[in-house]
Formats: sequence, structure tokens, C-alpha cells
Amino acid sequence: MNKIDLEELVDIRLNEAKNLLESNHYHGAYYLAGYALECALKVCISKQVNQYDFPNKQLATKSHTHNLADLVGVAGLKIELKEKVQEDENFALNWAVSKDWSESSRYDCNIDKIKAKDFLNAIENNESGVLKWLKMHW
Repeated sequence: MNKIDLEELVDIRLNEAKNLLESNHYHGAYYLAGYALECALKVCISKQVNQYDFPNKQLATKSHTHNLADLVGVAGLKIELKEKVQEDENFALNWAVSKDWSESSRYDCNIDKIKAKDFLNAIENNESGVLKWLKMHW
């Protein structure tokens, strides 16, 4: 898997999430939207690896997580995130909605339309969305 593959997966998972939301499948929409965000963070991490470089074991090991906050750190974006949260109130709200996603949400039976819709909006918002910010670091 490379950076281009991960970028494509972001779009694929986001489109799947939107289709699920539109067809009232809120659990799946929430779950896949989170994976889109995870893939976006992994795109940022992939920039740290040069072709033909021997892989850094610590970077590789830390990259194999689903925890979004941890992935922000692995991507080297903690300071940038803190600055963005402080300067953009709407982004801060969007990050607050997004940061607690977990792959274990696949077992959560209490995801309703509002939660799924808010999560997708937090990711995709054209002005202060988390994905827009992450794409600035691709």
C-alpha cells in the first residue's frame, strides 16, 4: 500500500459512508467515515517514508493503530493540530466530534442519524473540516 492507494481509499470510504448515510445505515456510515479519516492520517504518515528507504521499525509499528489521536502524533501534526484548534473554533468543534472515533464503533448499536451526520460533516466541512486540514499536510 502506498500514498496514492491511501488517498484513493479516503475517497472510496467517504463515498461509501455517504451512501450508507443516505440509505439510513447510520452505523456503517459512521464506521466507514472513521476509516476514511484514519486513511487520511496514514497518507500524512506515508510522506515520511521515501522510496527505497529501509523502513523505520518504530514508525511502522506506531502507524499500525486505529487511534486517531495517536496517528496525529505519528504523522508529526500535534503542534499543527493544537494551533489549528486554537485559531479556528469551528475546526476545534469538528476535531472534537472526530477524535473519539474508534474501530470498535463497529460494535456500537447506538449510532443514530444525528451522530453519523455530524461526524461526516465534521470530516467533510468545506470551511473547517478535518479532512480539508489533513489534505493540507499530504
